[in-house]
Amino acid sequence: MKKAFILWTICIMLILAMVPPTTTHSVKAAKDDYIVNAEILYLREGPGLSYPILETLKEGQLLSSVEERGDWMHVTVNSKEGWVAKWLIKQATVSEQPNTNQQVVIAQVDKLNVRSEPSLSATVLTQLSLGTEAQLLGQQQEWAEIQYGNVIGWVSTLYITVNDKQPTPAPEQEQNQEQKEEKQPSTDTVENDPNTFTIVVDSVNVRKKASSTSKILGVATKDQQYKVLSRKNNWVEIQYSKKKSGWIYSFYGTFTVQQETPADPLTPITESVTIIYNGTNLREQASTSSAVVHRADAGQQYTIIEKEGEWYKVAVGEKEAYVANWVVSASQNEANKANTPKARKEGTLQGLTIVIDPGHGGNDPGTTGVRGTYEKGLTLQTAELLKSKLRAAGANVELTREADVFVDLRKRIAVGHQANADAFISLHYDANEVSSVTGFTTYYYGDTNRGLAEAVQQGLEGTVNLRSRGAQFGNFLVLRENHQSAILIELGYLSNAAEEATITTDYYREQATLGIYQGLLAYFNQ
Repeated sequence: MKKAFILWTICIMLILAMVPPTTTHSVKAAKDDYIVNAEILYLREGPGLSYPILETLKEGQLLSSVEERGDWMHVTVNSKEGWVAKWLIKQATVSEQPNTNQQVVIAQVDKLNVRSEPSLSATVLTQLSLGTEAQLLGQQQEWAEIQYGNVIGWVSTLYITVNDKQPTPAPEQEQNQEQKEEKQPSTDTVENDPNTFTIVVDSVNVRKKASSTSKILGVATKDQQYKVLSRKNNWVEIQYSKKKSGWIYSFYGTFTVQQETPADPLTPITESVTIIYNGTNLREQASTSSAVVHRADAGQQYTIIEKEGEWYKVAVGEKEAYVANWVVSASQNEANKANTPKARKEGTLQGLTIVIDPGHGGNDPGTTGVRGTYEKGLTLQTAELLKSKLRAAGANVELTREADVFVDLRKRIAVGHQANADAFISLHYDANEVSSVTGFTTYYYGDTNRGLAEAVQQGLEGTVNLRSRGAQFGNFLVLRENHQSAILIELGYLSNAAEEATITTDYYREQATLGIYQGLLAYFNQ
């Protein structure tokens, strides 16, 4: 009997040795397949942490779904059945065709959430900064699956641009390209030297140096043109702003030759300041503590001799004096203005200047919410997000403050005057003694600004799920004494606990700034 048992055992072992081991590498992902999205995952006997562990699974392992029960999934893996936690797995991507032309996703907003699943309630894996590039893996309705470094996740398609071109090459690729170019003579000649670079993709990063790992200065958008300063291998140095130059990989644009029109010697550029308020002090030195040498009234103009910080040195008869830049508006002479019209392509904000005014700041916190939210911090967060959207659309954007500092109301207005802003937008969050009051409002002063207020309010109504209180007349100083087109937006009530919980979320700020952007676009398209 004992010998028979030994022979039977040997036979069973020989049979098992002939069976090939199970592998998951050749299994193709199906619609109901999932993969492990954690370093280790326990396969349990039942749907709960109290059930015994059947097997330890590793990251990337393929699972087949049988059924769901709450936060648990009944799966099969390696011919075994068991239960796994749903929050530690994700659906496997089904690739119908190989992606031969690698597509690139570029973030159009700052701090763009990358989520574990295509849902606003899914876990945030990481965040992308404005202009960050990532590889596109696939799309599902209004979501795009991307790979950023070692992270694979989902982002909303509302806040990205997809380029059909290949991504900026890695440093190793750049070096190989440089070696090739050293062997090939340049085809550019002195007689036909390209001096203009035009962007041909939806958006591309402008970098501080000619390297894909260099600091990002900003984002250039399609059809924008820049003056070429120099070229280095496959990179072009452009005049990105009045004071800054930047580098763009030349793959994302085209070079053209444009004849530069010389300035007319008969119409020199003369800058001057116009006094905004009666009784404005002109001082001996660039300081509010300096002696007053003259008092000027609203409308008086003085020629600028030079600029010194936040002060202008101006000519007062045969003497010189200083005036603060927040009590004047600076401009070039009328002849020069007429020769420099603003150009804008429909569907963009290109050529327009928008000044965003984050309300309050420093020792002026604004209103405080029921849950303790400071208005001054919320307005600054909203302003930064709105700035990134408007700049991505081609606008020149300036903020009246970029930190938690106090800025005088008249100085805020002066920022818009100095920038010759096409629109001045003051951002606030509301409060009321009656805590049941809710909603958002756009205020204007004067009928000339009513159209702008109505367009922005309508844009917000399309993206924000709060009560619309409409566009209303508002007698606020930043509107009343503003020479530019100006509106003031109250984006919800911090005095209402439920509304405070809503308007302090990242999602609300995304939707609110999207609505303001769409309202501005609609207004300037009219």
